[in-house]
Amino acid sequence: MAKLYFRYGTVGSAKTLNLLAVAHNYQQQGKKVLLVKPALDTRFGFAHIRSRAGLEKPADVLLHPDSVLPFADFEACDCLLVDEAQFLSPAVIDQLREVTRRLKVPVICYGLRTDFRTHLFEGARRLLEIADAIEEIKTTCNFCNRKAIFNLKFLNGQPSLEGPTIDLGAEEKYLPACHACYWSQLGLDENSA
Repeated sequence: MAKLYFRYGTVGSAKTLNLLAVAHNYQQQGKKVLLVKPALDTRFGFAHIRSRAGLEKPADVLLHPDSVLPFADFEACDCLLVDEAQFLSPAVIDQLREVTRRLKVPVICYGLRTDFRTHLFEGARRLLEIADAIEEIKTTCNFCNRKAIFNLKFLNGQPSLEGPTIDLGAEEKYLPACHACYWSQLGLDENSA
């Protein structure tokens, strides 16, 4: 049976670079892979999946919270690769699960686990509930050498807990942080959460 994978990491952990490498490997073997992303992610263009390292491929499918997946388009596919899966609705995640079950096509989702306030994104929560395999893509804290587990947001150059949960950005807005540095940068006690 095909599996649903959730590969998560903090900002800057090379999730999209990993996705593009997997896509390349499938294509090198003459296999068909479809690249999927949420339509709301317009950071690097409406229909592009781009890593911070500069590698880029066009997205084949753009998803909205109420999207109905085109199952017929996926039948001849060897794998679905989903970028920024944390932004998908639980209903769309459930449909991706159905792709693995009904079509026997593996689906590999990449995304953040938590927002800048350390709370699960809806799409990540659903993936953690139903994925066959959950894999962490690790990186180090921007401020020390410990493993990063949180996404620290900056507003006007200062660490912040303000603003909407979904606030698109890259290094200019978010940095990976370990538990201790996250709270220290915010000027809060670790027990304030």
